[in-house]
Amino acid sequence: MDWYELIFVLIDMRSFSNLWYWIGLAVLWSSSSHWIMGVPFDMITRARRNGGQAMQDLQDISRINAARLLYISRSAGIWIIAFTSFLLTTLGILAFWQGVEFAQATFLLLAPMVLVGWMSLRTAYRIEQEQPQEAGLITVLMRHRMAVQFVGMVAIFVTSLFGMYQNMSAGGWG
Repeated sequence: MDWYELIFVLIDMRSFSNLWYWIGLAVLWSSSSHWIMGVPFDMITRARRNGGQAMQDLQDISRINAARLLYISRSAGIWIIAFTSFLLTTLGILAFWQGVEFAQATFLLLAPMVLVGWMSLRTAYRIEQEQPQEAGLITVLMRHRMAVQFVGMVAIFVTSLFGMYQNMSAGGWG
């Protein structure tokens, strides 16, 4: 047995049975719900509690991040959509037509994040158009956070079910 086989025997490299995949999934969704459109959640709670300078900082960073997202989408949006579509299509074909487990795991990480990106862009557009102040801005950001958390819960649930199915199929149970 050479060193390559030994590594694969000692460490299960299949995606859904690998602890690091599940840690990565948890970190991905934890980070996504903490950084709401680039604004840390603790900044929102501090602005809600204290007001004053914390509220001004929240308004500034929200305006800056909204403008940044909208600039990127307006200048390179077509290319981003084209590349993302190509990537997800390629992963989808490899994952569900060819049965490549790594592609399945990657698809289940990236596909919901595309939805989160679209929701962030929509929230940025709303901030630009309505220019909400203080409590209105907090409401917009908190609604966005709740939507991201909902998408995350559904994504984790679907990924868990699919991962359990894959592990049971690979183990000879299915």
